[in-house]
Amino acid sequence: MNGLYDRLTEYSASDYYGFHMPGHKRRGPAGISLPYEIDITEIEGFDDLHHADGILKDAQQLAAKVYGAQETRYLVNGSTAGILSAVLGSTKKGNRILVSRHCHKSVYHAVCLNDLRPVYLYPEFNTSLHMNMDISVSAVRTALMECPDIRAVVIVSPSYDGVISDIEGIAGAVHERGIPLIVDEAHGAHLGFHPYFEANALAKGADVVIHSVHKTLPSLTQTALLHVQGELADRRRIFRYLDMLQSSSPSYILMAGIDKCVHMLDEQGAELFEPYVQRLAELRESLGRLKCLRLLETERYDRSKVVISVNGLGITGRELYRMLLERYHLQMEMAAGTYVVAMTSVNDSREGFERLRNALFEIDAELQDKKREPDGDLAGIPVNEQVMACSEALGISDEPAGTELLGWRDAAGRISAEYAYLYPPGSPLIVPGERISPETAGLLEHYRMAGFSIEGLETAGRIRVLRKDACG
Repeated sequence: MNGLYDRLTEYSASDYYGFHMPGHKRRGPAGISLPYEIDITEIEGFDDLHHADGILKDAQQLAAKVYGAQETRYLVNGSTAGILSAVLGSTKKGNRILVSRHCHKSVYHAVCLNDLRPVYLYPEFNTSLHMNMDISVSAVRTALMECPDIRAVVIVSPSYDGVISDIEGIAGAVHERGIPLIVDEAHGAHLGFHPYFEANALAKGADVVIHSVHKTLPSLTQTALLHVQGELADRRRIFRYLDMLQSSSPSYILMAGIDKCVHMLDEQGAELFEPYVQRLAELRESLGRLKCLRLLETERYDRSKVVISVNGLGITGRELYRMLLERYHLQMEMAAGTYVVAMTSVNDSREGFERLRNALFEIDAELQDKKREPDGDLAGIPVNEQVMACSEALGISDEPAGTELLGWRDAAGRISAEYAYLYPPGSPLIVPGERISPETAGLLEHYRMAGFSIEGLETAGRIRVLRKDACG
């Protein structure tokens, strides 16, 4: 049986086209290769990421200039390391923190590690699009008024589906309280490099911004950037946590990938983005003429994401995902209940866009003759009551006698000892320490029956909950 390397090599030579991260789309920047011969450690003349004062210091300063930050740090453990460092460095044990509920699981892990008390902001759910919308400025203001002891705010924008929040307005509300705004802009590393896209969160006043350059730009998987600006973010503490959480042996291949990507943005940004934007705009304009399938977009949106809805067509997003993969060898980024998400980047080819367009129009023609079946009523992210701290629930779950495994229907009303989330996008629907609502249990059962994989669980199809006598 072939090993991983052989499987990857075989796949790279196939005709499968990737509308998913990483943004390099299996094609490196011109004139660069990343072989074994440049894989080194911290030797003379090549600096040390954790104490940068040479070539890596210069590289990070260039990244700060290109993105408009005061200070930038390379991340070789992905955006996850940056998010953990930002949250831990901006709070102290037991602080209250304001979090958009559709944040990535790494935010919840930071909350757990610092025993933080989260206050959640729930995005509005659009019943027509079947998508979660943005976080409103008014919701942020209300939360900050009701909980004046909040010490930091964390927002994800763009969301996994491409929805962008009013970061400028949110930053204004947060700064009135004299606290920092952290923006997980992992999916927005390309923002601000062409007028077709919105400016990035740094330009809109965020204090800490995390970018995954590998998601939407030509860089290697696991490469990202942490940016800090202003006086509200305690950069000394943030960088100290980053030193703790990042590998002590950072990959020079990954750092070279970041450096090459940043130099490309600095020296060839307009040259690369203009033809990409033209191709993307043509694709979106064409897909707007689909008769059954529907191209989704909100008022404030990242148009690099191509989101195709099957709402009301009698098929699921997962079925469309499988059609595109099996019949057309087009690999989407994700499937949701009623839509699929295709991620695009400057490295996408005209041929790739044409293949996606042609495939969707063929499927669209087939669906015109099918009987319509209305989709069931879907809701947004369900609300669970937070009964105890995440760390406390996990501590109890370390003792097997303190927990039991239940199916979703039986778990309603019980306190979870596990995370439960769909991946992608990796935003928890259940966090340890929360009482599982009937709505959450029903939604996860719906996803299970639809064939989605629910992750974070020790045992598939069952969730570990606290025994009633272990809850105090």
